[in-house]
Amino acid sequence: MKTLSFLTLVCCGLFLNAQEIIKLPNSETPPVTWETAENEYFSNIWNTQVVTNVSEPTMQVFRPKDEINTGTSVIVAPGGGLFALSINSEGNDVAKWLNEKGITAFVLKYRLVPTGQDAVAEIENDASKEPEKFMERVTTVLPYSIKDGLNAVKHVRENADTYGINPNKIGFMGFSAGGAVTVGVGYNYTEESKPNFLVPVYYWSSVVPLEKPKEDAPPMFLVCASDDPLGLAPGTIALYSSWLEAGKTVALHMYSKGGHGFGMRKQGLPSDSWIERFYDWSKTQDLVSDY
Repeated sequence: MKTLSFLTLVCCGLFLNAQEIIKLPNSETPPVTWETAENEYFSNIWNTQVVTNVSEPTMQVFRPKDEINTGTSVIVAPGGGLFALSINSEGNDVAKWLNEKGITAFVLKYRLVPTGQDAVAEIENDASKEPEKFMERVTTVLPYSIKDGLNAVKHVRENADTYGINPNKIGFMGFSAGGAVTVGVGYNYTEESKPNFLVPVYYWSSVVPLEKPKEDAPPMFLVCASDDPLGLAPGTIALYSSWLEAGKTVALHMYSKGGHGFGMRKQGLPSDSWIERFYDWSKTQDLVSDY
């Protein structure tokens, strides 16, 4: 009897800890070949956990407790220069924070540039020594990464009942390259793949040309730091201005210090609380309410 009870507890624990992974459509294939399998490892160069060589887009579902579920959801796209995904500080940790606020989260693994075993070392080399080659590799894959984002929104909306969410409260949040995917989604959605709000965080503005927002463009909350070493502050301001000039709902938090890639990392700076400012904004948009 004791053995049976122990096995029951183990099985229940495995069930509760099982990851809920969703495969997204992958019908349109970019003109590249992935020779290295998808991999997750700790990068000593970036000092964080990364995922590389994503060839088949997926999402991991993070659900809040039923008693605090607000019905709002956010698709989270980590950054990493389209060579990797900073899967914790710009992905899983974000999702867990959102869960604490009653928000369902979906961490998106969008398609990445094919690389060797150490994509981080590769991007550090190519971006500085072969910038033209680096940008060519990025711009070849980015349109398909954006399609993954659009398919993610469509999937979440079509399965809203399954996830216990409101189909009219689906947001898209992305960091750096994931922010470029976010803005690309904001420019290319259809009725079925339209996000209800956008949250580009220090988005990679140089790879997504500025466009006039659509007539029905969703509200947007932008985050960046003036001292971003990649020079992304001006592009963030330009995007904010384009939404503002078009009469769309938009907010901007530009921190004087924060650098690039801060995500959920704590630096002892005001930028540490950016996600709390997002939550404050989401309440003004009637996306969530305190429970």
